[in-house]
Formats: sequence, C-alpha cells, structure tokens
Amino acid sequence: MAPTTPHSRVQKRLLRLIDDWCEQSHLGEVDPEWTVVLKRRGVDWAPVPELVYISWSRISADWNAGGSCPGIPDLVVEIISPGQTFAEMIQKATDYLLAGVDQIWIVDTKAQAITVFERDRLPQTFWVDSTISTHALPNFLLKVADLFPSATPRT
Repeated sequence: MAPTTPHSRVQKRLLRLIDDWCEQSHLGEVDPEWTVVLKRRGVDWAPVPELVYISWSRISADWNAGGSCPGIPDLVVEIISPGQTFAEMIQKATDYLLAGVDQIWIVDTKAQAITVFERDRLPQTFWVDSTISTHALPNFLLKVADLFPSATPRT
C-alpha cells in the first residue's frame, strides 16, 4: 500500500533534519528513495529505503552523483507503511546489517517511535520523550518528538 500522510510528513521532517546536518558537517550525503545495491543471502538486492545516508569516506572520488547509492550506506531509514508489520521490518533490518549497513532506523508512525538496529548490539527503541545520538551521524541529535509534533510524552 502507498504511504500515508503521517509517513510522508515524518520522512520529510527527518530528511530536512539530516540534510541540514549534512550541509553543516560536510561529512556525507542523505537522499530520499535512493536505491541501494547490496547482497542478500548471496543474491543481488536493491532496496529503496525512505532515507539513505552515506559518508563521503565511503564514496569514490570519481563518483558522478548519478544512479544508485555509490557504496554501502552508514545509515538507512525505513518507515513502516500500511500493510507492513514490525516483524517484516526486523527481517529487513537484519538483511541490511548482514549486507554491511552500519545502522538501520525503523520508524513506527503509529507508536511514534524509532527502533535503532546496529551490528553487535541489541535493538533500542526511542520514544517521543527520547533523544537519539549516533556515531553514524557525529554530533547529530534528534528529539524524537520533533518528528511527531502532536505527540505527548509517554507516562
């Protein structure tokens, strides 16, 4: 099913925040709906996450800024769409990790939460009263509530 308005709004807000950080830090590139070419169980796999961040250190100097993501991303963001389950997204996050992606954020607009997956760590869920800081985006801080303006902190 096609994404809903809450899905699109969260994607737009998160893109704006990470893109602002990219422009200030000059550490990498973030783009929406950017195809990533990976391997999944030994077979070519080309997912199109809602957001992809790749640091300049992972991009070849001769990259011409065209086509799919030019390397394995540091971070991918997936937003749960209608018809998708959290269990399906956990499998997708696992596939990304096995393919070499450092960090995956699964955004749940209904629960108003972000679950972060990383290699060699248990997943961690951040709610609207949380702030995310991550090595994938040095000195970037995300108040989860900024993605969900109508949210109220959990009690």
